[in-house]
Amino acid sequence: MISVSEARAALFQLSSVTEVEQVPLAQANGRVLAQPVSATRDQPPFSASAMDGYALKRHEVELHAMFQVIGEAAAGHRFDGLLKAGQAVRIFTGAPVPDGADFVVIQEDVGRKKDLITILNQPGDSDNIRPRGGDFSIGQTVNAPRLLRASDVALLAAMNIPVVPVFRRPVVALISTGDELVMPGGTPGPDQIIASNTFGLKAMLEEFGAEVRILPIAKDNEPSLKMAFSLARDVDLVVTIGGASVGDHDLVAKVSADLGMERSFYKVAMRPGKPLMAGRMGKTAMVGLPGNPVSAMVCGHIFLRPMIQSMLGLQPGVEPLQTATLTHELAANGPREHYMRATVAAGKVTVSPAQDSSLLTVLADANALLILPPNAPAQRPGETLQYLPI
Repeated sequence: MISVSEARAALFQLSSVTEVEQVPLAQANGRVLAQPVSATRDQPPFSASAMDGYALKRHEVELHAMFQVIGEAAAGHRFDGLLKAGQAVRIFTGAPVPDGADFVVIQEDVGRKKDLITILNQPGDSDNIRPRGGDFSIGQTVNAPRLLRASDVALLAAMNIPVVPVFRRPVVALISTGDELVMPGGTPGPDQIIASNTFGLKAMLEEFGAEVRILPIAKDNEPSLKMAFSLARDVDLVVTIGGASVGDHDLVAKVSADLGMERSFYKVAMRPGKPLMAGRMGKTAMVGLPGNPVSAMVCGHIFLRPMIQSMLGLQPGVEPLQTATLTHELAANGPREHYMRATVAAGKVTVSPAQDSSLLTVLADANALLILPPNAPAQRPGETLQYLPI
């Protein structure tokens, strides 16, 4: 049995970064930028007005000064003439600043009668002009790897980058195992349950950035399990759910070994999630998760998330832990690292009194996994403890 950190390090060794592909900008949100990209234009591409008002020469701006309005500039429609002494151009936000002007007086500080304006209020020191290239200049680079968010997509669009190099999404095959499982919407027999893990893990892995395929449920016999594995030959990662323990009906270890799986480890010193198995089948990584719903989902947060990050070219690592103040007593922990379902609010953490690894209702109500190290002593109210947001 190995530690959580040792298991995570072993999983990184099984992970391979996916290849680079080009996607349209409209499909880039949530993808990982694989190569640096550079701006093809300045932003703004010209000096632009930051306000609605009048473009003037700075040295002529003073209280009660009068100017003749000789034209107008709007966004997308510049004023083509040259501003001379004593002249002004009506200008709107985003419009190019006319040649000869270097100051915009906001309209609230001006009075106008026909084509004459008078500065009625002290304009202040700001010229109200956004300089050319004030946001970014031609050649400015967005570095990789980088998880692209909506704001990044907007930046790339402004840089006039229509196609984006990203790492391909890792393809993950999910194989649920067990005679007791029935797909949602099916009619379970008296001794059967619904295959909830499959859909929870699919949602989780897609949030992490993977492409997920749900394969048919493998029954508790070798031919069925071998058939499921045969359907997962062209994927980056195979995740089995259940059947990874050592019971008479737990066949994942045997069948995967028969198919050439080189095991990296089996069993991790953690609660929940002890019967975790991992290895490689040819070029494909494999992780065998325990069948208990909470165990499978907790292992997804602790192990699959950093593994998918690694495949996407991101620096592999655990989501930064946060701290909160405990609201009640906790008993001493045993020899395994414990990930307890908890709720954090206003900097205080409350652990659910029910920690059985079959209780999905408890997991659904939780927003954190409180982490107790191996052999941690009893905890008192007011103690500061670490947790993983979920």
